[in-house]
Amino acid sequence: MSNEYDYLFKLLLIGDSSVGKSCLLLRFADDSYVDSYISTIGVDFKIRTVELDGKTIKLQIWDTAGQERFRTITSSYYRGAHGIIIVYDVTEMESFNNVKQWLNEIDRYANDSVCKLLVGNKCDLVENKVVDRETAKVITSYQHSVGDLNLSRRMIQCGRNMVSRFPDFTVEDKRILDGSSNDVEPTSWSNRTATKHSSIQAVS
Repeated sequence: MSNEYDYLFKLLLIGDSSVGKSCLLLRFADDSYVDSYISTIGVDFKIRTVELDGKTIKLQIWDTAGQERFRTITSSYYRGAHGIIIVYDVTEMESFNNVKQWLNEIDRYANDSVCKLLVGNKCDLVENKVVDRETAKVITSYQHSVGDLNLSRRMIQCGRNMVSRFPDFTVEDKRILDGSSNDVEPTSWSNRTATKHSSIQAVS
């Protein structure tokens, strides 16, 4: 193959402003960490190439602004996304309460088969935590929108296993690429830790 990669995946980071989406992106794409970050204006993206099962996978990771005034801009980026990562801050209950709103956005703008991952961020701030694992699991009551949604906890300063678990997505059926295009269709995605019919799982 003349191209530098076997698969091209588009991932989208969404969630309220200041939940740490940009820091997660930096940690995964550049293996760097900053204590503070300027709020994203509109959208930003980075590229990371990883190896999985002997294949080269190019990840386009898009970081979207969480402010309401940018929703019109960012909604267009849902289309064509293979995976969407919803991020909330475990120290801010409002950001968790708004997860359902973000799931509604996915239902409205994304492909039906898009893979979704829920990430609780800033878990290192133990003393300030207001959303524990059991509280996070109440999202399972939102069955009609969750679909194959996985629950994960991420401490961005740790960074261990970040490549293999953020995102923990893999190709379900590589035969879809027997055609001429390298762009993977959304139906080729599944979550490695979830079964086809599961709604949510806790990942420690």
